[in-house]
Amino acid sequence: MKAMKRIINLLWHTGTIKIFFSYMIVLLIGGIILSFFEPQVDDIFDGFYFMFVASTTIGFGDIVPVTVVGKIITIIVTMFGILAVAMVPGVVVAYYTEYLKAQEKETISTFLEKLES
Repeated sequence: MKAMKRIINLLWHTGTIKIFFSYMIVLLIGGIILSFFEPQVDDIFDGFYFMFVASTTIGFGDIVPVTVVGKIITIIVTMFGILAVAMVPGVVVAYYTEYLKAQEKETISTFLEKLES
């Protein structure tokens, strides 16, 4: 629980939480638009599902855009998804790397202090 709170705090302070929420909003808006233009998309949930699958580049193939509007929205959401999905874990990994380095330095300095005394 403490680690999750630390990650949320990190995302908040680095501004990455804005990227995450904008990613979710883009998926939702894309899903809503897709539900109106694509014949294979029956409702907003199917549109949201397709946008998520497209943005993470999984691409199951069960829903395929056939209209020009659907293809354009899919391209935009996929490009945005690649950036957003890569950025958030990158920030978290960079934080933990720095955190571990700081802990290691603290451990070494504590060890040296004990050694000197």
